[in-house]
Amino acid sequence: MTRDRYVQGGLRTESNVNGWRFLRNVACLAVAAASAVWPAADSFAHDDDGHSESRAYAIGLWGDLPYSDMQAQVGVPNLIADMNSQKLAFTVHDGDLKAGSGTPGSATPTTCSDALYVQALGYFNALKSAAMLTPGDNDWTDCDRASNGAFSSRERLDHERKAFFDSPYSLGQRPMLQEVQTDRLCLNNDNQLVSCVENRRWMLHGVVYATLNIQGSCNNLCDTKPDPAEFAARNRADILWMQQTFQEAIARHASAVMFISQADPGWDNSDATRAPTRDPKTLVENDSLPSSDPAYPGATPDGFKDFLLALRDEVIAFRKPVAYVHGDSHYFRIDRPFLDAQGRRLENFTRVETFGDNQAHGNNDVHWLKVFVDDRTREVFSFQPQIVPANRTAVPQP
Repeated sequence: MTRDRYVQGGLRTESNVNGWRFLRNVACLAVAAASAVWPAADSFAHDDDGHSESRAYAIGLWGDLPYSDMQAQVGVPNLIADMNSQKLAFTVHDGDLKAGSGTPGSATPTTCSDALYVQALGYFNALKSAAMLTPGDNDWTDCDRASNGAFSSRERLDHERKAFFDSPYSLGQRPMLQEVQTDRLCLNNDNQLVSCVENRRWMLHGVVYATLNIQGSCNNLCDTKPDPAEFAARNRADILWMQQTFQEAIARHASAVMFISQADPGWDNSDATRAPTRDPKTLVENDSLPSSDPAYPGATPDGFKDFLLALRDEVIAFRKPVAYVHGDSHYFRIDRPFLDAQGRRLENFTRVETFGDNQAHGNNDVHWLKVFVDDRTREVFSFQPQIVPANRTAVPQP
């Protein structure tokens, strides 16, 4: 099994998507020389043999950006420069490449046109380290809104799979080889079962990381055109990928697991302003959102309960630290909202919500989270918010 999963020396960033695809295809040829298929579940991508002198490292988390011209042209470039100024093993964007609806007259892409994904590729490949991402509702499930161009949501997800996930490598200037969910469980725009290639997994110095395509807007069960069939297929895939991630972590004696997804599913009754509220013991959603589609009248189905129930079982069985990273509700916080069926807090679980949009105030919330990781420590993860100096809006730099 290959021990070093990094591409040595990195790849140069190109200013257009075709150039980048060419370079990525060159990288893929190196993979093909060793194997005719992508890494499968029994060929887990990992990095080390346990003999590294120092196992501590740092990663960067960000998402829900950019949401305006100022953020796209100034804020995000400042953020990327700040991340590049620090030594990071990799970065992960937890979804939403734009605001929920298009902005008339904007200079940068704010609808779901192809230009949006080209812009995002430029951001990711400007990062010096490996760059990972997971899709967000604003860049596929909500693309069927008239203000976003009235696209087919499934077609836009198909497009994202080609633009960002067309090889087993991450993005960024030091692409990392990842394990890909190759089971044909997701539905594409032609109603065919395809691989959920956006679901990825990798391991670094005793910690397993995985992305999950779990979406805001009720996980594609509400908003303009709910899609229960697409949801059901992808939800099965996400639950399986999550369970298999814990299995891999146990098999490889990992010290911790981190998941990254887009949606804030709501964990308890604490904050009805930002996510669905639910009974923290049963995980049944308390509130309901009316559907705007006459084909789905009444209360909107809960797009998260089954996943959360399965996740809770795995977190309890794993016992070691589990961090769950998401964006969606635009409020930076780190807390422990997950309870067991008796109402007791799960001590080994940490919810992490990254900084999110505040487009009314320019670059006010265009920041990122630095996570220090050391599998030799008891809690493994420690968190340090990074307020980008050039993006300070309310209070100037000292």
